[in-house]
Amino acid sequence: MSLLPPTGSLIPVDAPFSQAQESWLAGFIAGIAAAGKRASGGAPTTTIDVLFGTQTGNAEFLADELVSGAKARGLGGRATALDAVTPEQLAGMSHVLVVTSTYGEGEMPDNAGLFWDAIQATTVPRLEGLQYAVLGLGDTSYDEFCQAGKLLDTRFEQLGATRIHDRVDCDVDYEDPAALWTAAVLDRLAAEAGVQPGATTAVAAAGATTAAGGAGASRASRPGAQWNKRNPYPSTLVENRLLSSPRSAKEIRHYEFDLGDSGIEYSAGDALAVVPVNDEVFVGELLEQVGANGSETLDGRPVTEVLRTDREIRTPSKDLIADLVQRAPSSELAAVVSHGDKHELDRWLWGRDVLDLLRDAGPAAPGLDELLPNLRPLQARQYSISSSPLAHPDRIHLTIASVRYGDPHRMYAGVASTFLADRVAPDGTVDVYLQPNASFGVPADPSAPMIMVGPGTGIAPFRGFLHERAVSGATGRNWLFFGDQHRDTDFVYEDELTELQEQGVLDRLDLAFSRDQAEKVYVQTRMLEHAPELYSWLEDGGQLYVCGDASRMAKDVEQALLAVIGSQRGKGEDDAQAYLADMRRGKRYVRDVY
Repeated sequence: MSLLPPTGSLIPVDAPFSQAQESWLAGFIAGIAAAGKRASGGAPTTTIDVLFGTQTGNAEFLADELVSGAKARGLGGRATALDAVTPEQLAGMSHVLVVTSTYGEGEMPDNAGLFWDAIQATTVPRLEGLQYAVLGLGDTSYDEFCQAGKLLDTRFEQLGATRIHDRVDCDVDYEDPAALWTAAVLDRLAAEAGVQPGATTAVAAAGATTAAGGAGASRASRPGAQWNKRNPYPSTLVENRLLSSPRSAKEIRHYEFDLGDSGIEYSAGDALAVVPVNDEVFVGELLEQVGANGSETLDGRPVTEVLRTDREIRTPSKDLIADLVQRAPSSELAAVVSHGDKHELDRWLWGRDVLDLLRDAGPAAPGLDELLPNLRPLQARQYSISSSPLAHPDRIHLTIASVRYGDPHRMYAGVASTFLADRVAPDGTVDVYLQPNASFGVPADPSAPMIMVGPGTGIAPFRGFLHERAVSGATGRNWLFFGDQHRDTDFVYEDELTELQEQGVLDRLDLAFSRDQAEKVYVQTRMLEHAPELYSWLEDGGQLYVCGDASRMAKDVEQALLAVIGSQRGKGEDDAQAYLADMRRGKRYVRDVY
């Protein structure tokens, strides 16, 4: 807690207190009282268990914020991953706050799936003595928005637990609603525990400020933490080079961002958020389509600037789709929507953008003023960092495939990938901020074997992992499964990987170039081919990491892993599932998938 009042200066004794100053003073006095109570041996009367399910680290960060806020109010608090909690342990808890993201199409995040399976069992203990609240993180562009939080909220209620606060479902801009939910829940629990209500005001205000910036107490202690979603760092893009061959069907590039005097400190396994700018040519086409000339303004700003920097103009929002169906009931889009088949709609929308849908609506399409409210805010794109701070403390490297497709009549381009590839001048600046991922990093034990499965740009974090192990002198063996379409055009970082092999850092490199032979070969094929040795590495304490496409590759790799375990143990499918579940709990099987 700050020793200064909100104005940053001392308050004259005869001056009337403002509301902010009164809040600060009440919190300050109550904070001293609470600290004195703890110092004299008094224990918190209420312990809050904050259980989190996370895929990229946001839910874990908010869980840490909740624990910090609870302790600041004189309450006890501890944060635990959902998968680390058994139903029996859950039944013994008194106050539980759940913070969870949703992965894929309404699925539990990786460290919450086992918990969800366990509490669905018919033998699960009742929870009549438990009070709880749920905070969900999600993205409204997905049909199953915040589904993991909704499922957990409902299941806790079914098991007899008492809801102490309504669930809040947060969109991608989660900071403000999460901060308000946090303050409301902790205030209520503090009041029930008999803590002076005024003690929470200053802490809650500080928590809301830091959480809104995406850099709360647990992150603010790091140098460079002032750079966040609300205040990105203008980094200089010092390198942009093509990795794949010009003859490749893909365009994979290596980027390096100068950290300058930002103070940003990253870890291998973290992600970097890139704030893109839309293509001004596409902005012009969109304005022409809605009958605007570009001279219009919105809240005093040129609409061209708003569309370039603030709005998502490629991917249609649900609100826009619904509006267009209502305006043009005879359009092709309306016909697809009328079938009520989500998968059919997804197939039809694939490859189409906002401009396509406006053209499909014909004369019924909205004008500029009607279109703008249905465009989602332009979001930063997160990319796995492909460097190690031990090897490159002053730079962050990214490995990105440029998204381009179409035909001579109409070409399409990824918003962020082509912004970096085409529209950032040499030594130009790009707004970025760090997205830490505490659950995805090199093994804490330098002697532990490390197995990495990363086809295509999924190799990104593992390049950083290998550099980290090389510079740190880690003695653990390292095994990489990598692949793509063709070896002669798509073997990115081949020289580096060869050098790492020669240095003895990379002990095994198994390659799978799918289209170099009649029968396609993938990374999971290589895993199955080397099942005995792969299982031996796991038995030696090996940690297995997967990075890349979530929709197919990650699922296929998991099935291959289960097949490897099952074939080597010979105890059936249930045993293989239990073995893999133990790996998950021990953080020996972790994924960075998208």
